[in-house]
Amino acid sequence: MSKFMDWVDARFPATKMWEDHLSKYYAPKNFNFFYFFGSLALLVLVNQLVTGVWLTMSYTPSAEEAFASVEGIMRDVEYGSILRLLHSTGASAFFIVVYMHMFRGLLYGSYQKPRELVWVFGMLIYLALMAEAFMGYLLPWGQMSYWGAQVIISLFGAIPVIGNDLTQWIRGDYLISGITLNRFFALHVVALPIVILGLVVLHILTLHEVGSNNPDGVDIKKHKDENGIPLDGIPFHPYYTVKDIVGVVVFLFIFCSIVFFFPEMGGYFLEKPNFEQANAFKTPEHIAPVWYFTPFYAILRAIPDKLMGVVAMGASIALLFVLPWLDRSPVKSMRYKGWLSRIWLVVFCIAFMLLGWTGVQAPKPALTLLSQVCTFLYFAYFILMPFYTRLEKTKPVPERVTG
Repeated sequence: MSKFMDWVDARFPATKMWEDHLSKYYAPKNFNFFYFFGSLALLVLVNQLVTGVWLTMSYTPSAEEAFASVEGIMRDVEYGSILRLLHSTGASAFFIVVYMHMFRGLLYGSYQKPRELVWVFGMLIYLALMAEAFMGYLLPWGQMSYWGAQVIISLFGAIPVIGNDLTQWIRGDYLISGITLNRFFALHVVALPIVILGLVVLHILTLHEVGSNNPDGVDIKKHKDENGIPLDGIPFHPYYTVKDIVGVVVFLFIFCSIVFFFPEMGGYFLEKPNFEQANAFKTPEHIAPVWYFTPFYAILRAIPDKLMGVVAMGASIALLFVLPWLDRSPVKSMRYKGWLSRIWLVVFCIAFMLLGWTGVQAPKPALTLLSQVCTFLYFAYFILMPFYTRLEKTKPVPERVTG
């Protein structure tokens, strides 16, 4: 085996990669619960890729046969129903895990220097995931798939001058049709997975170049022993690989429980109108995107003007990219930031969740007002950040991690 590995290493840096990214990659020894979600995101990505490949073997990307092929997968293909539910539930699980991963970044300042590029690559993954989920949402060719895509694509029509041409170019037709379905299938199955995998590799390589953050926001590279090993670090393998296995087991227990017993999750994971074939002449009573898009959909609906609503929705995502340059705090972790940062993070999280809830509901005057208030608070969190992070009084940060 040793000779075989020597032969491989002479031609491919297998051992070097293992050491650089696992056995000799030193991570802070004070990782907590929130650090499970990075590895869980990789697990769900693998689930989506594997189940997606198997589903494409029985799926037909045409307006005439798409819905029937999904029904065939659920009823006639051996283990097809499990594969389909693993994939559909996995989409929601992916966003839950990613949102928790992003929250960890906000909580401990994982976007601050020198990890700005790690955060930007992470946000590019998030943007690609949104595109991937949107493309995949049309593929079942159900009522909500069809009309949800119709509403979202029509938003591009609000762009001055090029809006109508851009909308038609995205659809490939004058309305959502088999051509749209076919191109969305190609993007969902081939193009976007390649982009996501590439961004994940860049995200991990960048992270391992600058080192992982920790709940204290302390740089473990400052204190090393005579061998150059961080005093507050431990090898990622075997310590955190074993720790992550615990998180994987708990996650799979919850995930499989949902897949086998509550795959629809009250209509949030699988909407009831989507069990009816797409019909261009029958509009669902209430059109709303899947729950993981609804915070931004609520921002869109909160603005009376269509163009300004589209601009606000785009700005709400764009602001996440510039977060590393908005935070002027001298400390990273919320443990040592002032009360203003803590209050604003709580307000932001509550506003985001309320936007997600209002985005699912049918529009009413009271809910529109709530969405407008939450939209204001969402943007205020970012716009005011340079001021309250600079002015607030912070606590002294310890030299070493506190455990």
